[in-house]
Amino acid sequence: MANYFVGDIQGCFNELQFLLTKVNFNPSKDTLWAVGDLVARGTGSLETLQFFESLGDSGKVVLGNHDLHLMAVHAKLKSANPADHLQALLESPQCNKLIDWLRLQPLVRYLPEHQLIMTHAGVPPQWDLTTLNNEANYVSEQLQSSDYISQLIAKMYTNSPDTWDKQRQGIERAIFCINALTRMRFLHPDLHLDFDCKLPPSEVNEGQLQPWFNFKHTLSMPYQIVFGHWAALMGETKITHIHALDTGCCWGEHLTLWHLESNEKITQRKLN
Repeated sequence: MANYFVGDIQGCFNELQFLLTKVNFNPSKDTLWAVGDLVARGTGSLETLQFFESLGDSGKVVLGNHDLHLMAVHAKLKSANPADHLQALLESPQCNKLIDWLRLQPLVRYLPEHQLIMTHAGVPPQWDLTTLNNEANYVSEQLQSSDYISQLIAKMYTNSPDTWDKQRQGIERAIFCINALTRMRFLHPDLHLDFDCKLPPSEVNEGQLQPWFNFKHTLSMPYQIVFGHWAALMGETKITHIHALDTGCCWGEHLTLWHLESNEKITQRKLN
């Protein structure tokens, strides 16, 4: 059995299929893990969701910010960006079913046998494993409720709160978790989230902002963290147990697949 982790697909379905062919992916014995942002930008968002839904237990997904945004577009709370190429998905007879499937996907996955954590954007330095799971589960409960649109999706478009407070409850608790696990890149020295800078770390004044993974973490060192979201990193964190997999396929670069057992990365350039 092999475990393969794939970076942000963002509707680049054909590139995904080329990658899986390269490694002879077999869902009867292998598992495909996706770091979120399955949809948007590429033209194959519908096919990507259909594929992962069809994998059953052989496909493990966490939600990214684009996946959550799709729920808002589907609910007609937001207009679809033409550049996201979502029309085929939104007009599909399977759309409602796929949205319901997406709502069941968590914000975090944990592989205890490999001491490995997967989220879309990373893990806040203040959170241990118990806090991470508790906060992510809190959001999942909201997503799976009958009134998730009015109580969560309609209220999540805000940058506040941008700091962690373990006493916080309700929608503010859920918003911070969503922002941390699906939007985080840089943190300020006091650990509050920065939502503006998307540059590579080498182009940022180190005294003001630092990547979240450069801060001393509450998680113990044996944990590996797998994430996407930050294409400007191009897969480089300079930390051996922190694996960045978004390599900008939807922006004309390539899609990255990481084979856990061999620690090998396999790539596929963006197709024309």
